[in-house]
Amino acid sequence: MTDNSEQMLGLYTTMKRIRMFEKRVSELFAGGKIPGFVHLYVGEEAVAAGVCAALKPGDWITSTHRGHGHLLAKGGDPKLMMAELFGKKTGYCKGKGGSMHIADIELGILGANGIVGGGPPIAAGAALAAQYQGTDSVSICFFGDGASNQGTTHEAMNLAACWKLPLVFVVENNRFGEFTHQSRHQTIEDIADRAAGYDIPGVVVDGNDVTAVFEAASEAVSRARQGKGPTLLECKTYRVHGHFEGDAMAYRDEEEAREWMARDPIDQFQKKLFDKGILTPEKQEEIRSAIERELEEAVRFAEESPFPDPAELTTDVYTE
Repeated sequence: MTDNSEQMLGLYTTMKRIRMFEKRVSELFAGGKIPGFVHLYVGEEAVAAGVCAALKPGDWITSTHRGHGHLLAKGGDPKLMMAELFGKKTGYCKGKGGSMHIADIELGILGANGIVGGGPPIAAGAALAAQYQGTDSVSICFFGDGASNQGTTHEAMNLAACWKLPLVFVVENNRFGEFTHQSRHQTIEDIADRAAGYDIPGVVVDGNDVTAVFEAASEAVSRARQGKGPTLLECKTYRVHGHFEGDAMAYRDEEEAREWMARDPIDQFQKKLFDKGILTPEKQEEIRSAIERELEEAVRFAEESPFPDPAELTTDVYTE
């Protein structure tokens, strides 16, 4: 990645926006303002920021139950996202999707998904549509190490490989499938090794290094756009919060946690930008303050928005 100051500041801002959004959501959930469950993306920001920076507006993504970061990185509006989390009518899905099912077709966001492994077949379908229509759109499928064991994921990879679909499978290996450490649910260390079974490239990258993620994603996206088929890109990262908010994380090895947290993706990139003279204390505060104002507006918008009318319960619901 070249030292493009504007691009690097853009990556930094995206990661900061995701982190600050998630921290605010954590506070609001603890305060009883957000119903249901929330699964936070803290610690994994470099993956969404790096991958989505490699995309064009006409590209597609599928997300997961831990999808706030993907949506923000793809251009999601914090106001509409926050309203959706509050269950309000002004949210992306009119308050009916909540944290795990936000979608915006106009932005190329085909939806977060509460079903583990639910995204890969959808991403494959979008990639097939792009191929059939002759566009140069690429689909990105975000999923975790747990979902890498699902049959739906392997079916999608097999089909994408056979038909050379313009699709990049991005596995966010955050070390845990819900409450189970990767070492206990897989016999391999690198999930990217599974790409060999489909004769597609399998790439491992430091998921806490946003420039490394961006470079690897750019190569995979370019390959897909050229009609050369899919790539399995494994981003090794760490889930700082529990599986869901309120998870006591008694299963976590604290030494491993400390090692990963010492490699915080935002702290690492921030230091690099300071060293290069791209980021200054004044610019850092300017970015932080702007995001803070953005979030204050988002929370106010969500709090002041109405709930959906009960009469609209089955409107826009396609499976009853």
